[in-house]
Amino acid sequence: MLRTTITALLHPTTKLHPPPLTTIFNRTPLRFILPQTYTPLTKPILSINTTLSSHAITQTSSEQQLFDLDRTYLSCSMPNSERPLKVAVLLSGGVDSSVALRLLHAAGHSCTAFYLKIWFQEDFENFWSQCPWEDDLKYAKAVCNQVDVPLEVVHLTDEYWDKVVSYLIEEYKCGRTPNPDVLCNTRIKFGAFMDAISNMDFDYVASGHYAKVVHTVTKDNDALSFLELSKDMVKDQTYFLSYLSQAQLKRLVLPLGCIPKDEVRKLAQKFDLPNQDRKDSQGICFLGKIKFSEFVARHIGEKEGIILEAETGDFLGSHRGFWFYTIGQRQGLKLAGGPWYVVEKDVKNNVVFVSRNYYSVDKRRRSFHVGSFRWISGSPPRHLNQLKCKVRHGPDFYNCTLHMELTEDGTEIGTVQLPEDDQGLAAGQFAAFYEEQVCVGSGVILESWDDNGFPVCEKAREIANLEDKSKLGKPVKIKPRPEDCLRNSVLTM
Repeated sequence: MLRTTITALLHPTTKLHPPPLTTIFNRTPLRFILPQTYTPLTKPILSINTTLSSHAITQTSSEQQLFDLDRTYLSCSMPNSERPLKVAVLLSGGVDSSVALRLLHAAGHSCTAFYLKIWFQEDFENFWSQCPWEDDLKYAKAVCNQVDVPLEVVHLTDEYWDKVVSYLIEEYKCGRTPNPDVLCNTRIKFGAFMDAISNMDFDYVASGHYAKVVHTVTKDNDALSFLELSKDMVKDQTYFLSYLSQAQLKRLVLPLGCIPKDEVRKLAQKFDLPNQDRKDSQGICFLGKIKFSEFVARHIGEKEGIILEAETGDFLGSHRGFWFYTIGQRQGLKLAGGPWYVVEKDVKNNVVFVSRNYYSVDKRRRSFHVGSFRWISGSPPRHLNQLKCKVRHGPDFYNCTLHMELTEDGTEIGTVQLPEDDQGLAAGQFAAFYEEQVCVGSGVILESWDDNGFPVCEKAREIANLEDKSKLGKPVKIKPRPEDCLRNSVLTM
């Protein structure tokens, strides 16, 4: 529960508009209906009529022109509800969430926009002449003013620190690589925020994520909602939403799930949005322009350690702390004779092991362990040998098998077997699982690799355990290998 009341959450300087009084929301919204014989965890097959509801509000001229071109833009905005829905729209000031707001507004729904402000950003105010949240909020207000949608600012500083930042810091200290975007969605955007508006009688919460939410309804009130892949497979963000619960998913509507990214940009122009030319945000969730290294340095600090070659134990250089590195990392090592890759970290001794043979055939892995599962339906899928999985955000999938077992302490651990090799598996990241187009859940990748991890020689282990590493002298200078020189010369031609 939040420590503050809803009244305290609203920013005093933000211009608020009273909610529309044109509709009394006293009926259950019409959801997509499937036959009662529908089998859970099978991809839903829907026929969506995109004709605007007779209850829809009057569109602006730009919106009317848009619909004359293509009404399917509203497919994921639930345009056929028996009445206008009351929707809380998360608005970041970026293009995606702004287009999502305008689509919901055009579909006839009563929207209230919410900007989530995290004061944590101000720890980094010396990095810019203007705090990025001020710019974001300026654009959010301008987008809302175009269609007279009320905007409220919600402060979730304590929740963000307790539920996300503190977890990230502890994971980095343990040598793992957590995913802040997955945590932000689960614990803040659709966690603490949903708690904050729980008494405000909204039908749904919406955002600018690229994913589909399919709501089904039968005579059984416990009918499942499903998270499906978006139309844009490159931009698809189901990976970041894969740790949501069924209760969270039931309250979501994602208008951009039916629209490719390039079409969203065209819609922004057609709507004449004030932020139509803004670049997409990058970086840690809610922290915008803050670089990962700046975030880690501010909250964990720096501690000098050594870099060793995994195969030989050669001392190659020093680093600022193992927590700045992740398995498979190539950039930022600043070592001659490369390319070098981070292959393992000794957390106890603050040592980073690297290799130039990261992609050699004998050092690849196809199996890994997963824990802390969350299945969106509440239970695991029936056919664990027919799943697909993603081990990172992006369009690529693996066909995989998943074997579940209980440890002695009752913890559920899964072993994932891939049909081919993957070099970028990092403990702390999430593995998301799919049945065809439906994301069924995810879990956290664990450190254990069934002894198939990158081999570090005994000499390197012994050097890592030395208490006085100053005796190592100067770093060894490694010359580039002939094959690397040849490859680099080809790439620069």
